[in-house]
Amino acid sequence: MESNETCMTTTLQLKQAARKPRVLDGHPWVFAGEIADRLPEAFDGQSVELLTPRGRSLGTGIYSHASQIVWRRFAGPGACWDAQYLRAAIEGARRRRPAEPVQRLVWSEADDLPGLVVDRFDDLLVVQSLTKAVERQLETIATILLESVEGISDLVFRNDAPSRRLEGLPSEVRTHSGKTIGPRWFQIRGLWYELDLMHGQKTGFYLDQRDEHERIAGWAQDRRVLDAFCNQGAFALQCARHGSREVIAIDSSAEAIEGARRNARRNELQVAFQVANVFDWLTEHKHEKFDLIVLDPPPFAPNRKAVEGALRGYKQLHLRALRMLTPGGMLATYSCSQHISYELFLQTLTEAAVDTRRDTRLLTLTGQPLDHPVRLGFPESGYLKGALVRVE
Repeated sequence: MESNETCMTTTLQLKQAARKPRVLDGHPWVFAGEIADRLPEAFDGQSVELLTPRGRSLGTGIYSHASQIVWRRFAGPGACWDAQYLRAAIEGARRRRPAEPVQRLVWSEADDLPGLVVDRFDDLLVVQSLTKAVERQLETIATILLESVEGISDLVFRNDAPSRRLEGLPSEVRTHSGKTIGPRWFQIRGLWYELDLMHGQKTGFYLDQRDEHERIAGWAQDRRVLDAFCNQGAFALQCARHGSREVIAIDSSAEAIEGARRNARRNELQVAFQVANVFDWLTEHKHEKFDLIVLDPPPFAPNRKAVEGALRGYKQLHLRALRMLTPGGMLATYSCSQHISYELFLQTLTEAAVDTRRDTRLLTLTGQPLDHPVRLGFPESGYLKGALVRVE
């Protein structure tokens, strides 16, 4: 049953400040230090209108007393975070995406649904609730999803993201039906993967890289390939599928490697998987040569304080990889660290190329697929960046 919020005319006001708040330039977040006074906790998860110090409206957002991000914009003045709005926003997000059996359907602030992430895996939807406003309307959202997305048998609520603690929300994983869903095989871009949607990383698969898995594999024919930080083995398996001469894939997680091996067996593909620390492996095998190297590490900078160390890590990876490439070899390198900009990421790549004295050319920059849109004025929605380079 859908529930409607009774919208109130509550307002929140920016305080006079020497530094211009980003919300005035279109950013959808306001932090606790940017407002004159916090509202009582009773307003958590409700629609609140934001005003400038002079009383001009900046739109309507959801409020959170506990979080440092106290206000997240979702619509213009006078909007209401209710069933009618949620249904229109969810259906609008779906219309903006080419339909695929496995894809992202809703991407939080980028779809004007702050704190809601929905991924589709065939007949299952994986739902992440990351704000109190989403949590309060979760059953309404479930009803809308089941009614508007055809062919869905159940919802998996992956409410175990660490960011929920910042909103004062508990950690839990459950299904809408109450049934337990074990690991299942799903076909993604022509390959089979065994995915655990209730316990796997993120929502079960790195959907944001599936375009890249195929695109990079297009360069892999007759090449010796190294897939570093391989996780479920998607880059490695696509390269093997596209005719690589040899594929070596490494990851520090023994569990991930075992899963990748099962995926390789199901797809009848030959990949040499190894459990190893990537930095150590690249050092120990520095005299080996590859025609194509993929570097797709987990986030090195979970916060701004970690940026300096992350940049050193990216440069070390780039140094070691560039030295191992054959003439004409290619490096596909990625960063999913939100706090690392394209400029900083490319700086580490440029410095590594200079230090290795390799004649290196940037072929293309890459980002997120169409179902992970980036909202202009909100750089946090554009976390994924990549580069493909060729060395001589």
